[in-house]
Amino acid sequence: MKKYILSVTIICLTLLMYSVQLKAETHSSVKALSNSAKSEVLVKRLIEIKEMDKSELTQLDKKQLRTEVLSIENQLKNLDGGIYLSVGAIIIIVLLLILIF
Repeated sequence: MKKYILSVTIICLTLLMYSVQLKAETHSSVKALSNSAKSEVLVKRLIEIKEMDKSELTQLDKKQLRTEVLSIENQLKNLDGGIYLSVGAIIIIVLLLILIF
């Protein structure tokens, strides 16, 4: 009787843990889809700005476009995530690896 209760408890806990992991995976995939959709919209806006005829714009309009482009580029960098290494950091890492081995 004790083994039966113990086995049923373990099975229930296992099923509970499995459903939590499954739920976590769906949230990350939805987030990835939303990030890709946002990035597509931002890239389309950048293309529109580059194709514009800027010769007829005033200085104020050009300045607003520059600030908009900079903000869009910053948003795209933030959406990408990832790890960026500078050249100096790569050199230091290589030197440390050489010294260790």
